[in-house]
Amino acid sequence: MLSLLLFAILLFDCHFFQTAVSTAVTYDSKALIIDGKRRILQSGSVHYPRTTPEVWPEIARKAKEGGLDVIETYVFWNYHEPVRGEYYFEERFDLVRFVKEMHKAGLFVHLRIGPYVCAEWNYGGFPIWLHFIPGIQLRTKNDLFQREMERFLAKIVNMMKDENLFASQGGPIILAQVENEYGNVEGAYGVDGALYIKWAAETAVGLNTSVPWVMCAQGDAPDPIINTCNGFYCDGFAPNSPFKPAMWTENYVGWFLAFGYAVPFRPVEDLAFAVARFFERGGTFQNYYMYFGGTNFGRTAGGPLVATSYDYDAPLNEYGFINQPKWGHLRDLHIAIKHCEEHLVNANATQISLGENLEAHVYYRSSNDCAAFLANYGSSSDATVNFSGKSYLLPAWSVSILPDCVNVIFNTAKVSPPPLSISSSNLNWYKEKVGVWGNSSFKASGLLEQINTTKDTSDFLWYTTSIDVDDIKQNQTKEVGLLIGSLGHAALLFVNNQLVAFDYGNHDLASFILDAKVDFHSGSNTIDILSMMIGLQNYGPWFDVQGAGINSVVVAGLKDSEEDLSSAEWTYQVGVEGEYLGLEKVSVANSSIWRDEGGVPINHSLIWYKTVFLAPEGKGPVSLNISGMGKGQAWVNGHGIGRYWSQYLSPSTGCSHHCDYRGTYDASKCLKNCGQPAQTLYHIPRTWLQPGQNLLVIHEEFGGDPTTISVVAQNGQLICGHVSEDDLPPADTWEAGVGFASTTPRLALTCEAGHRIDSVLFASFGNPQGNCGALYPGTCHADVSSFVHRACVGNEGCSIPVSTATLGVADPCPNALKSLAIEALCRG
Repeated sequence: MLSLLLFAILLFDCHFFQTAVSTAVTYDSKALIIDGKRRILQSGSVHYPRTTPEVWPEIARKAKEGGLDVIETYVFWNYHEPVRGEYYFEERFDLVRFVKEMHKAGLFVHLRIGPYVCAEWNYGGFPIWLHFIPGIQLRTKNDLFQREMERFLAKIVNMMKDENLFASQGGPIILAQVENEYGNVEGAYGVDGALYIKWAAETAVGLNTSVPWVMCAQGDAPDPIINTCNGFYCDGFAPNSPFKPAMWTENYVGWFLAFGYAVPFRPVEDLAFAVARFFERGGTFQNYYMYFGGTNFGRTAGGPLVATSYDYDAPLNEYGFINQPKWGHLRDLHIAIKHCEEHLVNANATQISLGENLEAHVYYRSSNDCAAFLANYGSSSDATVNFSGKSYLLPAWSVSILPDCVNVIFNTAKVSPPPLSISSSNLNWYKEKVGVWGNSSFKASGLLEQINTTKDTSDFLWYTTSIDVDDIKQNQTKEVGLLIGSLGHAALLFVNNQLVAFDYGNHDLASFILDAKVDFHSGSNTIDILSMMIGLQNYGPWFDVQGAGINSVVVAGLKDSEEDLSSAEWTYQVGVEGEYLGLEKVSVANSSIWRDEGGVPINHSLIWYKTVFLAPEGKGPVSLNISGMGKGQAWVNGHGIGRYWSQYLSPSTGCSHHCDYRGTYDASKCLKNCGQPAQTLYHIPRTWLQPGQNLLVIHEEFGGDPTTISVVAQNGQLICGHVSEDDLPPADTWEAGVGFASTTPRLALTCEAGHRIDSVLFASFGNPQGNCGALYPGTCHADVSSFVHRACVGNEGCSIPVSTATLGVADPCPNALKSLAIEALCRG
């Protein structure tokens, strides 16, 4: 049996390798050619030792979803051969496993063997034992070094061949690199440097990888080696031979971190601009350095003083989480460029001047089939340009991409989309029944406590009864009073199926009395009370036995005395009809139960609304703005967003523009947003959203306008500061034995990591009043917005001196103590 199984395994392996798809990779002046097809390729650097193997598949998945085609990695000689002739390819250094994981994800691989890597890696990736070989000289024409380098190159190439990982073998490796940025240092080696590069090229080609080799930052790379560009911008780069494509192997998404230095970052608007310009001007392959930076574990960091974090402000942060808005904005850029691929690889650009610092590059496949890039490469002024008879707004330092020469589908500067309003044209609704609606109802004498009855399976319990009136003439009504006592938390009252009253308690006192005047007619009159729970009690003595629901119903004015219905027979129904029908579920979205005829019902109670919406671009937090609704619940793709209650406003008094911090504090002392709902924005986890259409279901209990609902991408952060002239300077500017570097106090503003100050909303020097979000000028005021704008906008943070002299304004109130207050908006 065992031999039969072994034979089956061998047969399977043989069949697998025989049927592996061989891929031919060549190139011409336009692009890399993969299986006879020119390709525009987006790539990203991921270094396998800077995370763990368990994370590699997730990194690959996110890179693929982010629009990448290729993963670049260096090969780290010092850890693969820590002792000469002794190799290590395990755990984080399992290069074969890493390449296979990328292949599984559908990604190509660019293997940068080097073996010099730089990469802020210890000893540039060279094993330290090289240093102790007598007579050796690294990275130059030196037989000792060249022998060791050739041996390691061959080791890696043969390992990849043995695992069938080159494209010609059905593997993912489509490119290989020898040496690394040698052109930056070649002059120091004189003639031997040029000879060394010639030797390196010949050695690499002689290894017969069957894929092209590249040398980055190497203007004299010998044919057929492709020389490539490294830098923040490569749109002006041209290879050293007319038959080679323009390739960009290191596009720095940020910069590395060193101890004692601030954390660097690169705004995604600029990064996207650089990429778009590169492809606009004939680029074919572009790589982000880094796409995922990771961590310099152990002693792997280079020097001097390179930090442990190698986050690099990359689209995937140090832990492998998506870094927004960078990841999402670049993904959208990749999509836009991919739409232009056939034009870019099959046509040459026609350049058109649109004005000063304004131009278009148009790629025609035929006279009526083209793609265009419109660029404003000026850094200060937005511009409106005319292109093919249409006007286009081009923000400063941006590129618009028009895959059909008409419609802009991406602009590099427009990171944040506007709110997506819910369209009334695709709203459906279902009006549910009042009172008893199903076979699960039951009767009981007296009023039942709600929690014991519903067992918290629903917020709702219907209390239904009827009362006969025989002293009213036909077609006439009589006004009576209904006094309904409730233990909490809210209740809707319907008489003869008409909503007549709504009342509720509050957090400190959940019980309430609903007092309503209603009209009864002759004969039987129905009373339906929908009692609502809004969360079970969670605090206080004996909170677990506190009840809810209706506990008394009294009719006044019908007869000579009040009539207590509390002991009458009541019919009970747990839940509302829409819950029973499962209207919040995705599986019911296409049910014929939903209606769409006529206008959308507005301000109706007990109504369900259904619509679909497209998720905002990117992967950042998303909110549902329900400020125009009343009270209810919301679901997205079947997931409960939670309860909302937009019409429950806070008291209109009790707030103040200025809250004095002096004195005893309590929870009611410092208040804002008086007269407004406690909450209008409701979080939708991004993981609950899907590409394309998403289902939104609303159960409105009281009444609202569903056409006012919008989906909002949360990308702004309000930051504030308020510092007086007599405040101390920042504590971090003080040094023992020296004192403060300056005696002038400073107001510091700092955005969250990855965000920058986008605009200054308020800046006053004098006696400004109010709190963050509601600052306003006092009786002494100098507007310093322009000064703060210059100092802060575009930066992750800024520090403003608080003095008349440094702010450059006339003293608004001489001899008076002044302060500076600033309110700014950060955006990612």
